Amino acid sequence: MSEVKVNKVSPRSGTALTVGDSGDTVTVTGNDIRSDAYKASDGGNLVSQSGTTVTLGASGDTVQVAGGATFVGGGITWQSSIKTTAFTAVAGEAYWINTVGGAVTVTLPASASVGDQLIFSDYSRSWALNAVTLNTNSLKFQGNATSSTGAFPIYNTDGQTVNIVYSGATQGWIPQSDDDSTLETPQFYNVDFLVVGGGGGGGQDNPKGGGGGGAGGYRNSYSSESSGGGGSSEAVATFAAGTTYTITIGSGGAINTNGLDSTLSGLEVSISSLGGGCGGGSSVGSGGSGGGGSGLNNSSGPAGTGTSNQGFNGGAGVGAGSSGGGGGGGAAEAGNTDGSAYGGDGLSSSITGSAVARGGGGSGQWDQSSKPAGDGGGGTGAVADSSQAATAGTANTGGGGGGGNSPSNGAAKAGGSGVVILRMATANYSGTTTGSPTVTTSGSDTIIQFNADGSIRA
Repeated sequence: MSEVKVNKVSPRSGTALTVGDSGDTVTVTGNDIRSDAYKASDGGNLVSQSGTTVTLGASGDTVQVAGGATFVGGGITWQSSIKTTAFTAVAGEAYWINTVGGAVTVTLPASASVGDQLIFSDYSRSWALNAVTLNTNSLKFQGNATSSTGAFPIYNTDGQTVNIVYSGATQGWIPQSDDDSTLETPQFYNVDFLVVGGGGGGGQDNPKGGGGGGAGGYRNSYSSESSGGGGSSEAVATFAAGTTYTITIGSGGAINTNGLDSTLSGLEVSISSLGGGCGGGSSVGSGGSGGGGSGLNNSSGPAGTGTSNQGFNGGAGVGAGSSGGGGGGGAAEAGNTDGSAYGGDGLSSSITGSAVARGGGGSGQWDQSSKPAGDGGGGTGAVADSSQAATAGTANTGGGGGGGNSPSNGAAKAGGSGVVILRMATANYSGTTTGSPTVTTSGSDTIIQFNADGSIRA
């Protein structure tokens, strides 16, 4: 066999170099022949020499991965169907889960191989409202066995994505991540509100002269209607879609006790209406509206003070001649405005679609005749000769309780509980609440009235 050794073989003309003739077999010994460009860009990776697409094999080929090799990247398929109810997961799949309508239980595969992967993601940022539970189907999770009694992993954070991989029988499924993503594009909308605190309890003095309880604080944003204490209508609340807002209803105060605050709170919203001050007896209270002063022993007891943009002051007790307690302050006027011991009037709002007065002060106890309570749920004071008992403030109006004297001869009464009412475009109402509020509609709006503690998801 002849042998030719040269340093370089170049074409005589043009750029094509032909080795051998048609039908010949040309054998190249040793390592493969690769261009310098390929060698320089390889680096252990398959790279494209032009463009950005790398193709493995040709149409019809079988591409085989060597045994024992680990295939990294890809291998997980996102499912287009949004899961809203319980389902069984399949290894290698990823799922969007929407829990707005209720909690969802995911049953993991009954058997798994090392490297099996599953991903679950919060589709509607609602997992804090209704959680996702992983039924591990008798396999371990983070090295711990679970049971049919419900000791399963629970994920309850809004915006969370859970990525788990099966590691084998000893440790089972191991989360690679379970982080939540910040809501970078919150959608905001306007909500009108009426928030009324609990009314103050009536004052009880012995032998006579208990002041009327002050009304709970009154804050309103609807349709340019006034807030209490001479305040103008407030700016509407701005809710962020997907966020939960909490409502607390202030209870009415017991005898000689201030009412409690009503609140609406959540992302960028914090509205608090103070409880009304108690009527004068052992002491007089200040709050949303002030309690009426005591008229004990012919003295003119001072009244409690109201809070700006929530309610007015109470009226002083009356000690000379016919004597009695002062009227509790209301949302629209101070106690004693219409006469001694009269409760201050409340305000009327049409936020529910019809006009309703709330936030009236209780009237004080009087010698021989009853004195009117403030319009808006205030209670009436007792009469000294026992011809009329005191009455309590009306529930869910924030009305102050009526004043009284001795327990056996005309006891005072408690204030009425507060209320929180929300009004929004029906298109924005999620329908997700707790606390069993009353829900009605008026035109294109939905009205949600909370008479007890609860929450609403925007």
